[in-house]
Amino acid sequence: MMTTTRRQFVKAAAVLGSGLTLCGAAPSPKRLLILGGTGFIGPNMVRYAVARGHQVTIFTRGRTKLDIPGVEHLIGDRNDDHSALEGRTWDVVLDNNSRDYRWVRTSTELLKSAARHYILVSSISVYDNEMLGYDDKDTVLASPVIGESFRRVGPPADWVEGDEAPYGFTKALAEDAVHQVFAGRSTIVRPGLIVGPGDPTDRFTYWPVRLDEGGEVLAPGNPNHSNQIIDQRDLTEWIVRLAEEETRGDFNATGPADRLSMGSMLEQIGGAIETPHSLTWVSEDFLQKQDVAPWTDLPTWIPGDPLSYVNVSKATAAGLSHRSIATIARDTLEWDKTRPAEERQNRQFGMSRARESELLEAWHENE
Repeated sequence: MMTTTRRQFVKAAAVLGSGLTLCGAAPSPKRLLILGGTGFIGPNMVRYAVARGHQVTIFTRGRTKLDIPGVEHLIGDRNDDHSALEGRTWDVVLDNNSRDYRWVRTSTELLKSAARHYILVSSISVYDNEMLGYDDKDTVLASPVIGESFRRVGPPADWVEGDEAPYGFTKALAEDAVHQVFAGRSTIVRPGLIVGPGDPTDRFTYWPVRLDEGGEVLAPGNPNHSNQIIDQRDLTEWIVRLAEEETRGDFNATGPADRLSMGSMLEQIGGAIETPHSLTWVSEDFLQKQDVAPWTDLPTWIPGDPLSYVNVSKATAAGLSHRSIATIARDTLEWDKTRPAEERQNRQFGMSRARESELLEAWHENE
């Protein structure tokens, strides 16, 4: 008994030191197969599962090393080599790399008798938000209009069965495969924008980095527009807990639990930043005339988009919790400062400081 208690204490201390949140004791250990595990959301999922006492196997192409003791690493390819999975059994499959619906069709058929439960990481991009008719960028959503039963996207007019599919539709097809093969024993998790330490895209990272640089910061449009993000740690740790309980159902997984606006998000990020800065809110009309692209030039910002405010009450009732925006910002900024200089100089999202200065100067001239 003394040995077990000490082992648990050491494991918990290591987890807390790494920034993981155990959220209570785990139920009996499970054998988990994670399809993926070495990308953006995988490593934290694996660490958390191991810390809670589960036996973890990951299946990848072997191109990225994951140095976590006790993890079994199977090598293969979801396109054409599943031999390492044959003849094995697990309690739960966690599929966090479903960018091709054909992969999911193959893995569900292969594993339908090898596991009791299948969890698919999908996306809120499955929803056909265009049918809502929100073409007016001035629309400010006061409440979410998209829940888990909302209509999903259909195939493009020229799509042929078996071909590659657009992102949202490929996720819908992947969900269909899971629902069909693992009927009554599946979970669909639909994240929104996944952010936090380790995110290679800069889709959220742009803002804490920019505010940390200080000075006048261009803020886009109406500060009351809705916004949602999910920290990859909150997402992956919740998914492991869903696996522990073998919770079934479809869930929107973004956040926070209460409505977040663009203005509130930037204010909370700013509250975590010590560098003096000021926000200058520039109108959508002006930005549109200047060919500023929502989402890419100014990340996380898509004015009036229903997918920026979906209903997450079902997920929060099932245990999804959210770190504060300030915590996410601080942790992301700390991680960003450890990245190679080349990555930081060639960010995938966001505008250059020179472009921002030009826009601010032109805005002030037209005020």
